[in-house]
Amino acid sequence: MRLAAIDIGSNAVRLLISEVQHSDAGEPEFAKLNLVRVPIRLGFDVFDTGEISPERTAMLVESLMAFRHLLRAYDVRHVKACATSAMRDAQNAPEILEKVRASTGFEVEVISGDAEASLIYENHIAEHMDRDDSYLYIDVGGGSTEVTLFGEGRMISKQSFDIGTIRVLKGKLEERHWDGLKEYLREATKRLRHVTAIGSGGNINKVFSLSQRKDGKPLTLEILRDLYKEFSACTLEQRMALYRLREDRADVIVPALQIYISAMRWAGCEEIFVPKIGLADGLVQHLYKDLLRD
Repeated sequence: MRLAAIDIGSNAVRLLISEVQHSDAGEPEFAKLNLVRVPIRLGFDVFDTGEISPERTAMLVESLMAFRHLLRAYDVRHVKACATSAMRDAQNAPEILEKVRASTGFEVEVISGDAEASLIYENHIAEHMDRDDSYLYIDVGGGSTEVTLFGEGRMISKQSFDIGTIRVLKGKLEERHWDGLKEYLREATKRLRHVTAIGSGGNINKVFSLSQRKDGKPLTLEILRDLYKEFSACTLEQRMALYRLREDRADVIVPALQIYISAMRWAGCEEIFVPKIGLADGLVQHLYKDLLRD
């Protein structure tokens, strides 16, 4: 069975195509067949003007039409499409989504921050790790950051915060935004003996690749701090040249590191695992469960 997920984020739009197979024990295994990312950057409009411009609307529609062709080529029969922070905040979101539906046939669901945190948790990474530890999922996007705390074999709490890389770049965050995240993390983790972070999102995946750590090995808070200092000392052009980053990654990677470092420090995390999963992976797994129920 082939399934697909479309994640319409504040920085980029992603299409993930996965094939579901089953292990000898009958457990589903999700193999990625293709992942396409288009940096439309809806948040650059929304967090400035409150609306998505006609230019970026056209880019979104064209990208989704291309995704539709890919889905046909891969013979994908089931797809789930969701939009997150930028579309939540866009005043003209209903008009944009109707245009998307009429042009591409995709029914896009605008999900809440809490729903976004739950979908990222659908990957259940922590449940396959040391059950004596507690784990903090941190997903940093362009418009929001989702955190989910897992301990004692269960999800303890989850929260979404309007703290994202594009909001930082645009100077749209106030001290109260950071204080809200700090207070939540300190309160939620104060009774837990050992908390390890699990990071998701394109920026932490890129940081992990640049660190040259072996798969399965965590990054330390010290490594993240060193990389933050290193990247911050460079101009945008230098980051692009020295680390072979696209412009749409080179500008957001610094605020992303700032957010991950802050969240880890406030939660008392010294290490972060990077399993290279994200919202789209959670969407595929959620879609699979929905199909089983039908």
